Amino acid sequence: MDVRPQLIDALSALRDRVAAVRLPLPLPGTERARQNRVELLAQLDDYLLPRLKDPEAPLLAVIGGSTGAGKSTLVNSLVGCRVSQAGVLRPTTRTPVLVCHPDDHDWFAGVRVLPQLTRIWLPPGQARDPDGLDDLGAAGGDDEGMALRVETAVSIPRGLALLDAPDIDSLVVRNRVLAAELICAADVWVMVTTASRYADAVPWYLLRTAKEYDVSLVTVLDRVPHQVIAEVSRQYAALLTRAGLGEIPRFTIPELPESAGGGSGLLPTTAVAPLRAWLAHRAQDPAARQQAVGRTASGVMDSLNVRMPELAGAVAAQYAASVRLTGVVEEAYRKEASRIRRRLQSGAVLAGDARTRWRGYPLDSSAGELLEALVESLVALLQCAVAAADDEIRTTWRKEPASGAFRFEDAGREAGGWGPAEDIQGRIAMAVRRWRRVLEELAEEEVRLLEKNVAPDAETVAALLAAALLGGRRARTAGEQLAERIGAQGALRLRDKGGDLLTTYLDQVMHGERDRRLAPLDALDVAPEPQAELIAALSVLQKERVQP
Repeated sequence: MDVRPQLIDALSALRDRVAAVRLPLPLPGTERARQNRVELLAQLDDYLLPRLKDPEAPLLAVIGGSTGAGKSTLVNSLVGCRVSQAGVLRPTTRTPVLVCHPDDHDWFAGVRVLPQLTRIWLPPGQARDPDGLDDLGAAGGDDEGMALRVETAVSIPRGLALLDAPDIDSLVVRNRVLAAELICAADVWVMVTTASRYADAVPWYLLRTAKEYDVSLVTVLDRVPHQVIAEVSRQYAALLTRAGLGEIPRFTIPELPESAGGGSGLLPTTAVAPLRAWLAHRAQDPAARQQAVGRTASGVMDSLNVRMPELAGAVAAQYAASVRLTGVVEEAYRKEASRIRRRLQSGAVLAGDARTRWRGYPLDSSAGELLEALVESLVALLQCAVAAADDEIRTTWRKEPASGAFRFEDAGREAGGWGPAEDIQGRIAMAVRRWRRVLEELAEEEVRLLEKNVAPDAETVAALLAAALLGGRRARTAGEQLAERIGAQGALRLRDKGGDLLTTYLDQVMHGERDRRLAPLDALDVAPEPQAELIAALSVLQKERVQP
């Protein structure tokens, strides 16, 4: 087995690239890609890197299988005493149990493998309570499923450890996830099933996965009634052969009184002797050990040639979807910003109450009333533009599976929404009124330049300037009236400054609302770099593997 530091460094770099991957958008295939990432990290962290760094560490055989398959009873029988709780209540195994020879305890007391699990073991000299085996985790204050109980037994050969995993089809999600992670840490997978459940889908999924990764695999057909043992064994062997697994070691354990009634007893030594001998041979014979460990390690590394590009493809799909969603928002707001400019040129703001005030000015409407009406009309125009852009975004995004990560309704931004409608309206009104105040300040500055005896009222100048900027063709005379009051040069200067100011504030409103729509998407930090980094890390690993 290749344990060169350069290869380990390449694997560590690849592992970091996998850990950095984020797949937040709910695209077709994303769930499988997320599971692929979890499995990759589990195999790299819990098996491949620890095994290459410590090739002489004991062989780890993980006993996995379906609910009620008899895994714990099998482990207890292989050890020769009760170390793992078995019973009729399901799920029985909540805290996983690892059993090794006392001389091998140090290999598993630390975090060399399964670093995320807190270690629990009995202090030296303390007697084990067979009826409270699974309560050790609670006594230690650890959450269920986040601890690993380490037991020692002199009956286990040196160089071998057995790990009793939770049910792979447990009703408890945490147990299923933990079972999959534990299996990923194995040098040898021991898959246990029963005469009544050997065709179930979940065990076969794991068997096919084991074949895909080319790991060292053993199957145990447990609790087979004596009268059908030949027929069931033949059918199970045929299924394995059909799946391309006909060559893997297969052990059959008949249904015995000790395995009934919740499996509280130990199976006879003769029932588990073939499996025990097979495991002991793999642990103690150098050639057999090298074959088992080397096959699993090579199989996992070979599988990276397919799994890494698949993960990189999922990353690329995430980025492409993010670009599409971003483009929809930017295009919708760009179109509405252009529409606002056209409507200002056509005098759309000078409508409704604003038009009435303009027609009545100065006889029936004051400068302040005209200015207020123009401000309200501009607020309404901007609110309609933002609403139209949002409607277009909603319509287009609903056709995108990736948009399922966001909420369009009046939800808080922290929940992936855009904020309540009243908040949007309030922001627009505040921005327009800020523009009005600055416009009034410009008018005041211009008025101060005139002789006091001929200077018009600053509010009148501000109202005429606003009408000239917002009224378009409908307010041509506003510019003329402004020039009459402050002079042609002053009017031209004021209109240039006011026009720039209007453009600035309109852009602030539209760009600000656009950026708020993009903020939840930006927060996901979906970028193109991880795809290239994954492929580059795989390329470095492939080059290291072919080095002499």
